[in-house]
Amino acid sequence: MADAFWSSSEDVVKRGVDVINKTCTPLEKLDELYEIKTTCDFIGQHQFEKVALQFPDDLLLDSAAVAAEIERNSEAKVFILGDTSYGSCCVDEVAAEHAGADCIVHYGSTCLSPSKRLPLMYIFEKGVVDLDKCAACFREFYPDTQTHIIILYDVNYSHVIDDVTALLSSEYPNLVVSELVVEGDRCYSQGQIKRKQYDCLSEQDNIHVIYEFGRQVSLKSGLSITDYSMFYIGQEGATLRNFMMTWNRCSFCSFDPTSMTGARETAAVSRALMKRYYAIERAKDANVVGILVGTLGVANYLSIIQQLKETIHRAGKKSYMFAMGKLSVAKLANFMEIDVFVLIACPENSLLDSSKFFRPVVTPFEMDVACNRNREWSEEYVTDFQHLLPGGQSHVPLPDWQEKCDETDVSLISGALRSQHLMDNQSAKSQSSSLVLRNQTMTIAQANSAASFLGTRSWRGLEQKLGETPVVKAVEGRRGLAIAYEEEGTQSQY
Repeated sequence: MADAFWSSSEDVVKRGVDVINKTCTPLEKLDELYEIKTTCDFIGQHQFEKVALQFPDDLLLDSAAVAAEIERNSEAKVFILGDTSYGSCCVDEVAAEHAGADCIVHYGSTCLSPSKRLPLMYIFEKGVVDLDKCAACFREFYPDTQTHIIILYDVNYSHVIDDVTALLSSEYPNLVVSELVVEGDRCYSQGQIKRKQYDCLSEQDNIHVIYEFGRQVSLKSGLSITDYSMFYIGQEGATLRNFMMTWNRCSFCSFDPTSMTGARETAAVSRALMKRYYAIERAKDANVVGILVGTLGVANYLSIIQQLKETIHRAGKKSYMFAMGKLSVAKLANFMEIDVFVLIACPENSLLDSSKFFRPVVTPFEMDVACNRNREWSEEYVTDFQHLLPGGQSHVPLPDWQEKCDETDVSLISGALRSQHLMDNQSAKSQSSSLVLRNQTMTIAQANSAASFLGTRSWRGLEQKLGETPVVKAVEGRRGLAIAYEEEGTQSQY
């Protein structure tokens, strides 16, 4: 952890940077890979004048050529969103609105989180998959052809799923293939129509339809999601981890098209859940909570922030909100008074590995488990904060403040007793407006946890000391770089 907060100045200068040598896509293949004709038809059909193109870092090499082709084949003015405010999987509607864009075209991997501000179109990458090796890996993992199996996949391999299904469906009669479905009235991707069709089928044929993370799965009548095994096509990463944490009672196997190898992932789920429960215990011990705004584009992010504030406040804890763009260890280490952070982000970015951070970073669900007595830790794990809002499938209301709660439990980290008290609105208001004596001149200050922590620190920032320091003439400062000034090694006059 020490290397995350401090490193030698020489190491910074000599540090090497790993650069992936990737060549630009030939012009004759741009239309096939980036669906330029489809994009231009989408722009022309809705008469958009300003279009924002959002690329992940690994596709920025082709961004200028793609923008030029779209402008040549349409009447729209095109902008490139190179550096996203948060994760590249989320649609950066804020940056697009700064450019005055009428719509967004998102390229590459995506979490398929619903967005509501601007019209949206997704263009996925077309990853290469060896179909024979993928099918052979599938048969090796599932020798029993009567097994109930669901095929999940990364969005960049959606174009080959029909071919994979054709190879396996005749052998496995209980095989179910998930479909990509984009939620939102302003998204014009093709999946939106499929969802409406399946809603009708579920009513007529009694098919149980599950919609999660932009995927739609139709289960047979009488079966639940826990009766199925999961086979995932794609690299290990946030998408697979998200599925595994949500459906943690299902067995997972995966096939990586890049390395063309398969793996069983069940053991990794148990270890991940134990780490997340440790983070929940840290959240229960916390007195000061920092709410990190990790998205400005996912729908209803303001609602979950407000709900978290109320939940934390009712639990007798203080909360402060931070908006700092992409997170880093050094950024969060500046706020030592915070005991735990809760990250508001899309499902794939909310599961942050905080092992290198000075304070743990938890999800909204984990914070709700720590502060809401009505919610218990069970096999259910929620990564999508939409389900925690009123009306969501996992929403658990706070207990009535009139209920007396004198229960205590023992912290599994410190071993100390913790009281599970619930503040009513009047108590919360009186505590937040409590006044304390600040100094001998009878100055009154409002007490808060952050200010109390600051009072215990030896260094409290620059002090003005007005009238206490003499006025001197300006003198010439040091010369050179901060790593080694010119007068380094000699006696300094400063």
